[in-house]
Amino acid sequence: MTAYFKKSDLSPTRRELVELLQRFNFGTIHQLAVRNREPVLNPMPRLVREIKFNAENGPRPEIALPSFRMKLQWIELFSLFDAIGEGVIESLEFKNGIPFKTLVVEAAAKN
Repeated sequence: MTAYFKKSDLSPTRRELVELLQRFNFGTIHQLAVRNREPVLNPMPRLVREIKFNAENGPRPEIALPSFRMKLQWIELFSLFDAIGEGVIESLEFKNGIPFKTLVVEAAAKN
């Protein structure tokens, strides 16, 4: 069984990231710094919003909820933050206010 957590269980910075993605709904965050396993949102990284024609572009309804069960994609993203510890996520694409995919620059390992 997969572990889960709720929005109210998150650190303030992780909660702020959740709400940021819920507010913009579709887009990409570029050069998201991670320090002490937490996303750095001050200064705010560059965010490119995707606007879909003839579609819902407003904030996700969950943004108004003080807590809810987090989707697996969030668990995976926060596990990535924990693994990185200190570094930069090149880009974080999100859809429907949920992390979709990310690019992380890593040094190639020498054999």
